[in-house]
Order: sequence, then structure tokens, then C-alpha cells
Amino acid sequence: MEEEKGLAESEEPKPSLFPLFPASDASQSQSHQLITPTPPSQWLSNSSFTADLSVINDAVSIQPQPQPQLEEEEEEEEEPEEKQPKSKEYEFLESDQDDNKKNSKKKKKMKKNKRKRSKEREDGARKSGVRAWAGSDSNSNSNSKDYYFESRGDPDNLAFGSLYRMDIARYKPHNPLKLSGLYHQGLYWWNRTGALLDRDGDLDALDSKLVSAGRYWSAKYTALERHKNLKRVRLLAPIKSTADDFIPLSDIQTSHEGVDSGSVSRASIIEESWEDEVLHRTRDFNKLTRENPHDEKVWLAFAEFQDRVAGMQPQKGARLQTLEKKISILEKAAELNPDNEDLLLCLLKAYQNRDNIDVLISRWEKILMQHPGSYKLWREFLHVVQGDFSRFKVSDMRKMYAHAIQALSAASSKHFRQVHQSAKPSDTAIVQLELGLVDIFLSLCRFEWQAGYQELATALFQAEIEFSLFCPLLLTEQSRRRLFEHFWNSDGARVGEEDALGWSTWLEREEENRQKVIKDEETTRDNEKGGWTGWSEPLFKDQDGSRNSINAANNNLDVEELQEEFEDEDVKQEDETEALLKKLGIDVEAEASCEVKETSTWARWSEEESSRDCDQWMPLRGKSAGGLHSDGTPDREGDEQLLRVILYEDVNEYLFSLSSVEARLSLMSQFIDFFGGKISQCICTNNSSWIEKILSLEALPDVILSTLRRVHDALTKAQSSLSSFSLEELLGSTNDISKRTDMMKFLRNATLLCLTSFPRNYILEEAALVAEELSATKMNSSRSSDTPCRVLAKRLLKSDRQDVLLCGVYARREAAYGNIDHARRVFDMALSLIEGLPMELRSNAPLLYFWYAEAELANNPADSGETSFRALHILSCLGSGETYSPFKSQPSSLKLLRAHQGFKERIRTVRSAWVRGLIDDQSVALICSAALFEELTSGWAAGIEVLDQAFATVLPERQSHSYQLEYLFNYYVKMLQRHHKQLSLSKVWESVIRGLQIYPFSPELFGALLEIGHLYTTPNKLRWMFDDFCHKKPSVIVWIFALLFEMSRGSSQHRIHGLFERALANEILHNSVVLWRCYVAYEINIACNPSAARRIFFRAIHACPWSKSLWLDGFLKLNSILTGKELSDLQEVMRDKELNLRTDIYEILLQDDLIP
Repeated sequence: MEEEKGLAESEEPKPSLFPLFPASDASQSQSHQLITPTPPSQWLSNSSFTADLSVINDAVSIQPQPQPQLEEEEEEEEEPEEKQPKSKEYEFLESDQDDNKKNSKKKKKMKKNKRKRSKEREDGARKSGVRAWAGSDSNSNSNSKDYYFESRGDPDNLAFGSLYRMDIARYKPHNPLKLSGLYHQGLYWWNRTGALLDRDGDLDALDSKLVSAGRYWSAKYTALERHKNLKRVRLLAPIKSTADDFIPLSDIQTSHEGVDSGSVSRASIIEESWEDEVLHRTRDFNKLTRENPHDEKVWLAFAEFQDRVAGMQPQKGARLQTLEKKISILEKAAELNPDNEDLLLCLLKAYQNRDNIDVLISRWEKILMQHPGSYKLWREFLHVVQGDFSRFKVSDMRKMYAHAIQALSAASSKHFRQVHQSAKPSDTAIVQLELGLVDIFLSLCRFEWQAGYQELATALFQAEIEFSLFCPLLLTEQSRRRLFEHFWNSDGARVGEEDALGWSTWLEREEENRQKVIKDEETTRDNEKGGWTGWSEPLFKDQDGSRNSINAANNNLDVEELQEEFEDEDVKQEDETEALLKKLGIDVEAEASCEVKETSTWARWSEEESSRDCDQWMPLRGKSAGGLHSDGTPDREGDEQLLRVILYEDVNEYLFSLSSVEARLSLMSQFIDFFGGKISQCICTNNSSWIEKILSLEALPDVILSTLRRVHDALTKAQSSLSSFSLEELLGSTNDISKRTDMMKFLRNATLLCLTSFPRNYILEEAALVAEELSATKMNSSRSSDTPCRVLAKRLLKSDRQDVLLCGVYARREAAYGNIDHARRVFDMALSLIEGLPMELRSNAPLLYFWYAEAELANNPADSGETSFRALHILSCLGSGETYSPFKSQPSSLKLLRAHQGFKERIRTVRSAWVRGLIDDQSVALICSAALFEELTSGWAAGIEVLDQAFATVLPERQSHSYQLEYLFNYYVKMLQRHHKQLSLSKVWESVIRGLQIYPFSPELFGALLEIGHLYTTPNKLRWMFDDFCHKKPSVIVWIFALLFEMSRGSSQHRIHGLFERALANEILHNSVVLWRCYVAYEINIACNPSAARRIFFRAIHACPWSKSLWLDGFLKLNSILTGKELSDLQEVMRDKELNLRTDIYEILLQDDLIP
């Protein structure tokens, strides 16, 4: 039996015992191995060194017949078996230990282990105690299982940190003739020509065929897979007509049987190479474009297919030809659809890949002349011009913004006149156009602020709010601008300043004062009449004219003398300054162009520049700016202050009127958000204004930072990694509100003034109260029992006692400050009074009840039952419809039952209104209240069911554009997170994924994805999710959370580098300042690679030349690697780009010499 077993083993080819020798040598006889000298070693046998890729074309061009190849293969397989010896003897492995008596015990042990390893390799290259893969052993009998369960893992996987290479599955293309019986030459020749590129074989493989075939990642298969002549087989489902809503079961069964038996229908199989696919896809697209010339999706898909074709072409010339073809396709599409904005944008992006910047700008201008009222085209054009480093200048960008605002404003006015003349109701097109106009204006203000002109940005906001919200009625455009110029040049307080009244009110009071003065003058004249006033000589006209000319001449002489005195004074001061600089060792004439060599000086200059940028944001008025001393001599500091005075000519070109309430409210809410105020979300994250705002960020706002802190704490708590760090450590928030008290006062004054245009708007009222708290933070450093906004809230309530939502907002602020008893009194008062108010005010009751219940549940120090009973009492009053009464005891079962039935009826009414598209804050508050009531009474399942039924009422398309429904979905996810331990992972995970498909730019949902995902899924699954979203919907939010995940886990620097590079390689995110700043800070603070940070910094300023903060980062963080000359050159480039620099470098030099 042993001899038969030995013979059976000898028939199978064995792998080489020593990896450095060829596998063929292992099959030779033992005597030949011992006598014949060994052949030279085959070092560097990997295909990356020796693969000859030139044979690929020859292999592809060969088209062998299938049946002869099979016969040849079988013959080749039989020949090695005949040449193999009938038996194998390994006597040299069983050497006698007596012949090696001189060897030490250590050598004996090593030899014994060597024999053991060789035997293991013969038996399947497995260690003892470790089971082999199913079917891997060539000697396995037919009764062995095809699978097994691994109940005990290999400990070497932990020791070496990876799987054993023989445990990795091997993949090899199979002959399709054996699978389906079909003839496919494009795949079959792999088995024939595989040996031509045999360089990646594993010499320790179990099967000699795998040695010659190579692995699936080898260079051979990579090259073959990318070859254009390689034919692939695809199985396609039969195309059904649009009338069929289902696929019959019989067709499915028939297709499966056909695949198994080899009788697949020709209509379901496509065998084609890449060139064949290009031909037939092009033929299909040409047919579709002829049949549907006005279908933009067909044209865009045709253009996108050209990008795919270009990606498969390695030659640059071929790619350029494909680009030309794409441009011709889009030009034809734009000719047939001249008003389609998506086609025009795609065409202009194609031009951008081919033309230089000058030609591209001319093409943009030509298209914008044809479509002056397109917000999308103007926005993309401004992005293109602003991101081009060679042409960028602040003055040029201002002209572009002025052209955009004037064109959109003219289109909006024209549309408004047409609608007004036809007596039609308010048109949604006007609202969308004005909202786009507001977004362009916000982009202008953000650009001015980031370029260093903070005073101009603030003045633009003041002027536009006055011009749009407080404009006098019944005025023409010309008279309106003339009166506004009079108001701007006067001493009247503007929006945000103390005692500001608004333009219209100021104009009324100015007219009253003028009439009063005229009346007083008339009364004085009447009193002077009657009585003798004395003799007087009458003056002739010529005498009056001569005297006036004499006075004018004298005045001219005085002005000329005064100017000469000023010039002499200037010369004297310049001489004194030069003398002082010479005393300090600075020769102005000789060293005017000489750079400051000390990098520390430039670092202190950048710190001073940043400090002045932070402080000097409010425009000065004419009198406060000064300019002259008391004796009439010029004041240099006053001249610098004059630069901070914003004249009417500086803002005139950017003014426009708004007729819709939505656009005015959007302007006001974005103004509050711009200056760092906290305001409730009133736009959806899918809105273009939100996306534009996130894309243009220089620093992360507090709303996003709070979510990042929460997620970072959760990740670090679970990982407990010492190498983790957060994005806040890299960049942080530059808007430190506690240090900007003046800005919060300005914001509070502006919001209170705008409440006259938006009465009883609880969002603006809450923003005003929060701004009051933040402005009082620095003054009231000691914590007191009184809420800082209490005085302001009581003053507002005295002016309007029926504003119940103001009571609710004020009570929420008291509860957030810790005064829950005072908050309860305010809530009870508001709910008691709401029954006697008009119907329009009583509709706000769900908001009050929901806020009250949330405040009670949030104030739960030790999970006491009293807070739950209070919340149940509040919600039961809302559901049952009973008159509210303050809490006294736990609600009865009957009351809870009535509330349950009442919520059902009210939800039915709300859902019917949602079907018609009537979604408001009150209905969303009612749904949240019902879900919270069911959660407290029946459990989390009932509460989640209420929310699921509500979402089933609204289509996803409508959900994606409603901020109310986005708030409801965030509330839904929070409820799931509260009970994630009781829920299945699939329920929570699928809900979050579904929400991200609807709201792919939501920070809250990405935070929930990480908070849930790190508990129940692997890091690779989360990385796969982020890669998917980054590919489909790239945005700053997605990449920020992907970076947060990797940094909080302490991942490798290579992975984080890759994330940064992939994000900034995207054409949309390439101009994101916050990503570039994070990248530079990461290289400096975490990776500690200054040379890489230097390269990234120069790339950053080339991509975002308008960001002054980005330029100053180079002075602050890279002064250790940049030379003094380089820093001086950077400052010169900043001046050439017309960025606002407030500090002269000589001021820092003077400080060094004056301060010992």
C-alpha cells in the first residue's frame, strides 16, 4: 500500500523545494539533482521587471480555433506525466545523524525543522494543525468536503499581521466553452497564451498550472484587461416596454435555464470589444439625438460617454481629438437648445479644457450677453475668473460682480413689470431670480471680506438692507438712488449702528425737520415785517457780481495757499521720516527695494496684520475719520483712517431692489450668519446658497464645529488612540464670538431694526436674543441668575403682548441658561393666553407645546420621572385639544387615550395638506409632538412608526427641497440614535443612508453616520461609504467628515494625504480655502513636513489668490522654511493682486528699535 501511495504521489508534479530554483528542476530525478550543477538563480522573476508587454498585441491578433487548442492542451498536460519518474525518493532528507557527529545540537534542530517544512510543503504547504483550503490538496480523495468552517484561526495571522499567501484565493479566467458551450475567441486564448507572459508565478504553489498562469493582479492580466481588442461577454435582460410594470416569472426561469444549458438567446448576449462598444454606443446616441433633439439628458450622456472614451486612450493626441468631438456634440446641442443652462455649462467646461484663459473669457462673455438673466451662468463665470491666478485682481473682480448684479437686477425688474402689468399672482420665477441675486451679492461681500476689505463688505450689507428693506414707497429708480445718496452722505445712523431708524423713517423725520425750519423762517420773516428797519442802500446787479467774483478770487487764493502749506508740510514730514530712518540705519533711497531678511519680522508683521483685520471691520464716518489736526495740518493716521470711509460711489453699482418676501428674508438671515450670529436653519442643505457658502469658507463655523466635536469625542472614546487629533486643532474657528463683542452689538441692533419689516418672525427674534447674550458675555464674566437677554425680551414683549412665539423663544433661552422655573412660568403664560388670540396666532400652538416638552426633557438631571410626566401633560393637552392648565399631577389614562386619538385625527389632516405641498413649521412641530408622545407612552417603536408614516406621504423630490422636512428627518435620526441599542443595526444604518441620499450635504447626517457606524461596522465599510459619496456628490462637508474619521482614528499619514489630494483634485473643491488651509496646517503640525507644506502652500495661493488669510498662513506657519526674500516677494504679489494690507513692514522695524 505504501508503494502504491508513493507511485500515486509521484504522478503529480511537485513544487520546488527551494524558491530560488526553477519549478521544472524539482521534477527531475534525485541523482540528477545531486550530480548536475544547479542552474543560475532566477532572481527578479516578477513581471514588473521582466514582463514583455509587446507580446500582448501578438496574442490578441492570434485567433486560434477552439477545438484544436483543447486537444493541444490535453496533449501538453499528458506529456509531463510521461516524463515524470515513477517514484521519488528523498533519501538525502533522511540523512544519518552518525555522519554528522561534528555538528552542534542547534544545527540538528534546524535540519529537523527543515525536513518538517519540506514535508509540509509536499503535503500542501500547510503548517501542522492548520487546515488547508478545500480542494487545494492534489491527493485529496473524492469523499473530502468542498468546504469547512474555520473554528480555530491560524495564530501566525496575528504574529505576522497578515494572511499567509497560500490562504489568499486565486482567481483565473475560465474557458467559457466549458461553462456555456458558446464560442468566444476573445476570452479563450487566455489559456493558450498565458505562458507567454509567465513571470508572476508563485513557486510555492500547489498546482504547476498556477505557476505558469500568474495571479489576477499580475502585469499580464492588467495589460490584457485594458486592451482595446479584448472581447467581453455581457448578459442583458430582455428589454420590456414601458407599459409593463413587472417581469414575468416565466422569462426569468427561461433565461436561467438557458444560461445553464448553453442555449442562451442571442438577444440576451453581447460579445464585443471596447472598439465595438464605442461604435454601437455612438450609433445609438446618434439615433437618440436625431429622434429627441430637445432632450438634454441624451446630449449630456453623449458628452459624458466621450469622457469615458478619452479615459481609455493613452495618447494625448487621441484624447484631444475626442475632446474636439465632445465640443462639436455640445455645440450642436446648444444650437438646438439655446436656452438650456446645463448644456451651456457643459460646453463651457469643455472649452475650459481646450482653450487658454483669454479665449475662454471671451466665450463666456459672448454667452452671457445672450443670457444676461441666468444666475447659474453668472455664478460659474465668477468662479472661473476668480480662480485664475494670472488674471486675478480685486478691481477686475469688482467690475465682474457689478456686471452680474446689474444684469440680474435688470432681468428681475423686467420680469416684475411684466407680471405686474398682467395682474398675475406672484410668480415663482421672480422669487428664484431674486434669491439668485441675493446669493451673488453674498458672494461679493464674502469676496471683499476675504480679500481684506472688511469695511467695504460691512458697508455693502448696510447699504443693501437699507435700500431693499427700508426704501420709501412710490419712488422711481432714479429718484430712489438720488435720495439714498443724500441719506448715505448725511450723518444719519445706518443699519447696525446705535439709534438707527431706517432710511424711510430717517427721510420722513428729515422732511419734518425741513418743514419745521421753513415754517420757523416764515414766522421770523413775518415778525420782522411792519416797523422801520433803517436806511439801506440798494445794490446793483453789477456790484453784486463784482463782489462775488472778488470773494471767489480771494477764496481761490486761500485754497492755493493752504495747499502749498500742506505740500510744504508733507515735504518736511518726509524729510523728518527719512532722517529718522537713517538714524535707525535704514537708507530709504538705497534700500527702497531691499527686502527684510529676518523671517521673525515677517511673522510679527503677519500677526499684526491679522489682528488689525479682526478689529477693523466697521466702516468709519467722514467726521470720525479725521484727516487734519486741530491746527489744520495733515494727519497721517487720519489719512489711513480715511481709507476706511466708504463713500456712496463705492456701493452704488451693487444696489438692487427686492420685491419678494422670501428674498428679503434670505438676505437678512444670511447677513446674520455672515457676521457669526446663531440662527435657526431656514434653508435646506441642498439649497444652492448653502452649498455656495460651504464652498467659500475660510474657517469652519460654529454650527459645523459643534458637530465635529461631538463626533470626535465619540470616536476617540471608542478607539482610545493616543495619536488621534481633530480638525479643530488644525484650523479651529477664527470667529471667537467672546472677543467680538462689538460685532454682536452691531448684529443685535441690525436685527432689532429689521424686525419692523418682519414683525413676529421668531427666527429673527431668537437671533436678536442670542446676539444680546453673546454681546454681554464679555461684560458679564461672572455667571448670574439673570439671563443676559431677559431685559431685551421683556422690552420686546411690552411692545407686542400677543407675540406668543416670542414668549416661546424667550422661555427656551431661559431654559438653556439653566433657569427652568422661570422658563416654565413664561411657557405657562403663553399657552394660557393663546386660546383668546385670533386664529392665525392660535395656529402657532404646536410650536409652543413642542418647545415646552423638549425643554422639560432636556432638563433631566437624574432621569427623574417628574420631567417625563410634565412632558406627557404638555403633549396630552396638545393632542386632546383641551385648554392648557399648568402641571399638577401625572396625566390620567383617559386623558392619554384622548390625546392619542386626537393626534391621529390631526396627523390625518396634516398628511392631506402635505400631499398638496403645504408644509410649514407648525405641521412639522405637530408631527414631532405626536412622535414624542408615542415614544413616552407606547415606546420607541410607536414613535418611529409615526415618523415613517409621515415620510411616506411626501415624495423624495419634495423632501430634498424642504428645510422643514430636513429638520424632521434629523429629529427622526436622533430618535433612532437614542434607542440604537434596542433597534437592529439594519434599521438605523439604512435610515441614515437613505437620509444621505436625500440630503447629501447635511453635517448632521454625516455625524450620525460616524456615530452609528463606528459602533457596528468596520472602518473599511465606512471608508467605502465615504468614497461612494465623494464620487457621486463631492462637497466640502463629505471630505471634512472623511478626514475627521481618519484623524480621530489616528490613521496613517499616507491615507490622510490621499484624502486631501483626492479632494483638492476635484474641479469643484479645488478652490476651497478651508481644505487648503487644513492641508497646510496638517503638514506643519501633524506630519511635521515643512517642505511638503511649502509646496502645498504655493499650490493653495495659486488656486485661491483672493484669500488673504491663506496668504498670511504662509507668513505665520512657514517662516521657518521660507526665506526673507521669499516672504518679501509674497507681500509684493499680494500688493499686485490688490489685497488690502493695513500694516507697513517699517512699523515693525520701528517697534524693534523703539522697544528695548
